[in-house]
Amino acid sequence: MPRTILVVDDDPHIRQLLVFALAKAGLESIEAGDGEEALALAASHAPDLVVLDINMPKMDGLEVCRRLRAEGEMPILFLSSRDDEIDRVLGIELGADDYVVKPFSPREVVARVVAILRRAAARAPEGDKAAPAIRHAKLALDLDGWRAEWAGTEVALTVTEFSILRVLATTPAKVFSRDAIIDRLHGPSFAVTDRTIDSHIRNLRGKFTAVGGHDVVETRAGVGYRLGPCSGAS
Repeated sequence: MPRTILVVDDDPHIRQLLVFALAKAGLESIEAGDGEEALALAASHAPDLVVLDINMPKMDGLEVCRRLRAEGEMPILFLSSRDDEIDRVLGIELGADDYVVKPFSPREVVARVVAILRRAAARAPEGDKAAPAIRHAKLALDLDGWRAEWAGTEVALTVTEFSILRVLATTPAKVFSRDAIIDRLHGPSFAVTDRTIDSHIRNLRGKFTAVGGHDVVETRAGVGYRLGPCSGAS
């Protein structure tokens, strides 16, 4: 079945451009012109992903993201009207999976939407009954069910957060540069800044620290990230 994308922007011209571009990629769209309408449509239509403008009347995109994240892990791609690092990083820290800065190419937005959907829809290789779980000390990842657990307690992660953790956990001895993580998530030459990866890692650490997982991800200064010992030692 076609995936449904909720496009949220107070500019009808931008919505029209994105809906047209998404349709060419085989994706269905529904539209909202403000934050309140976006929340109502998200509740009634359960879209597969939300393309969400940050600056809107009635309720801005950051607050919409906050409320959506309180309800579940629906993928979110932010649109930012200016090249403002604070807005972008705050959006990622609230749980957005990616962002695009205006003015943007509709093709770039579609490419990022497709990349996020591809990660969300990843399944076990054909012929396998189930993808193997990854266990490392107190950390457990159910690759088929896209579930992360710490000492038996589920930790709710966004699509991108789970994908990053899976990359690290699949090769626990390897130190991944930020570029290497981006390549694993999106493919080579995909334009994502180092700061975005740092924000996702910060989110991961915060969520696991809240349940006692202080050592899930290690930073190797000047190199990148690797999976930590996952023992719970502070």
